[in-house]
Amino acid sequence: MKYKDYYEILGVAKTASQDEIKKAYRKLAHQYHPDVSKDPAGEEKFKEIGEAYATLKDLEKRAAYDELGRYPSGQEFKPPPNWSGSQGGQGYSFDDVDLADLFTSFTKARQGGQHQGHKMPIPGQDYELAIQITLEDAYHGTTVDLSFTVPEYDAQGQLKRVPHTFKARIPKGVTDGQKMLLRGKGGKGANGGANGNLYLNISFIPHRLFRVVDHDIFIDLPLTVTEAALGATVEVPTLEGAVNLKVPAGIASGQKLRIGKRGLPKHNQENGDLFAIAQIVVPAKPSDKERELFKALSEASIFNPRAHFE
Repeated sequence: MKYKDYYEILGVAKTASQDEIKKAYRKLAHQYHPDVSKDPAGEEKFKEIGEAYATLKDLEKRAAYDELGRYPSGQEFKPPPNWSGSQGGQGYSFDDVDLADLFTSFTKARQGGQHQGHKMPIPGQDYELAIQITLEDAYHGTTVDLSFTVPEYDAQGQLKRVPHTFKARIPKGVTDGQKMLLRGKGGKGANGGANGNLYLNISFIPHRLFRVVDHDIFIDLPLTVTEAALGATVEVPTLEGAVNLKVPAGIASGQKLRIGKRGLPKHNQENGDLFAIAQIVVPAKPSDKERELFKALSEASIFNPRAHFE
């Protein structure tokens, strides 16, 4: 079926109150009534406005509509298998129906449940929340305080923003860009329906030394000209403290040196790796003695780094 944005049709926000929806409907219904409107498409618009209002004026149908999610108007879609209309309709088929028919079936299913002495359960909405953590938090695991608001209807049918606060455990080994599921931490269900879920979109706060790709960590390793030419043992920081790394003689700038299992933890209890990337640096303001030694090296050396140009 094709999705219709009922809020867009009525020209109201998704957070609009029932009173605002009613006022918008009355204004548009008068504007596009076939007896009043001169718009060639007025009759079709009038029908769309009535269809939108028929769904949004009913709190349960509006909650069910909101549960479907948002799509571009006119996009083909199919409600998920666990959608409340499907549950109440006892396996209702969504083939060859439009959105208006869908909510007609929802109404019938709801009324059938009420005749049996209860209202149809409506699951709560799912939400997404973006959070940032440090690389150290991802390495060791952490607990974060989450605080956000969710829309809920009060007894008068007004949509309110309700604070939602709790602590969440972030396990060690999460990766940058990972989406983490917290079951039952989304919107509250109605009529005994299950609570929705909360999805955490995790990103890392940029680190002053390290870069991360999946579970591997990268660090630029500055080396002097003599360390690169002659080789050396240098100290390299990691998330568990510094380690000594042997740098081979003749290393080139940009060459990677692997320090095994010093990256982020993986689910199989192993760790990714840490890669030190050689960066040959020279003093910006060499001392007189350094200038003298560099000059002597230049005069004595027969090395030509641009020999391949010839």
